[in-house]
Amino acid sequence: MISVVLAVYNEEKNIERCLNAVASFADEIIVVDGESTDTTASIAKKIGATVISTTNKANFHINKQMAMDAAKGSLVLQLDADEVVSSDLAQFIKESSKNIKKTDEKAWYIHRKNFFLGKFLTKGGQYPDPVIRLYVNGFASLPQKDVHEQMIVDGKIGVAKGHLLHYSNPSFDDYVRKFNAYTSFKAQQLKEQAIPLNVTQALNFGLIKPTSTFLSLYVRHKGFMDGIPGLVFAIMSGIYHLISYLKYWELEVVGKE
Repeated sequence: MISVVLAVYNEEKNIERCLNAVASFADEIIVVDGESTDTTASIAKKIGATVISTTNKANFHINKQMAMDAAKGSLVLQLDADEVVSSDLAQFIKESSKNIKKTDEKAWYIHRKNFFLGKFLTKGGQYPDPVIRLYVNGFASLPQKDVHEQMIVDGKIGVAKGHLLHYSNPSFDDYVRKFNAYTSFKAQQLKEQAIPLNVTQALNFGLIKPTSTFLSLYVRHKGFMDGIPGLVFAIMSGIYHLISYLKYWELEVVGKE
């Protein structure tokens, strides 16, 4: 039995495409909906998913784990609503389900193709972008401490055939919306870590980290080969550190004045 699980919030533009790609092989689809205000839940139900309603949390991995915990299948595929399973990955999942008792692997990395500003990025650290999303039920879990974490697996990890097509940023508006959410979450983490608010850390987050991140993605990982999208991605990835620190400063200083 194959379970496909998701945690979603206002994904009416993506969820039908995502679920249609797995409907042919999924024995059950579990969707944990975090108070969506659009038609996400009704679309999921129409396709045959079981929808579990909960609150929308800043760390959405909490809701992802809730979906994982609800899965009854022996093999579980955890997805985001903006991801699409390729045909060769679908075939690999079906074959893995049949051979689940014959393999030593308890989970598998899946390579992602990330769509950004009109194209799938091929460099800049964005491909092959391996993520652990397929696992034998009971052998994997999420730490639920960060929004960019991998699953913890109790056992051997293999590599799946095929790809997840990741349409996270079909437009720059979509990217900025998520960028804003991620930097706000990071600001809260900096607050919890009690990072000093001084000139040294301001230079670190405002200059050193942005510059090193940009050079790593654009030069070391050859982001320049992806043209303008590669340049923009590297720049914004660097600015992420500055904006996160500024939001943290605002929480601690401006918000208390």
